[in-house]
Amino acid sequence: MKKILSPLAVIVLTLTLSACNFQGSFRYPCQDPTNWEKDECKPPICTVNGACPEDLVGDVANQDNPAGDTIEQP
Repeated sequence: MKKILSPLAVIVLTLTLSACNFQGSFRYPCQDPTNWEKDECKPPICTVNGACPEDLVGDVANQDNPAGDTIEQP
């Protein structure tokens, strides 16, 4: 019986703890890719408080291209 309850308890505890802090939102507006084209997420406005997408997320240009290959824009 303990062999069944122990893994079950681990699974339930993991699922419970992993869902505790998820709010379905971003901490900063410029972390959300849908806001990257807004003025508040473009320099020079975002550089004042360090909220540019490049600062918050990393290399925004290569998000869909982690290998760093050249992507031509249409």
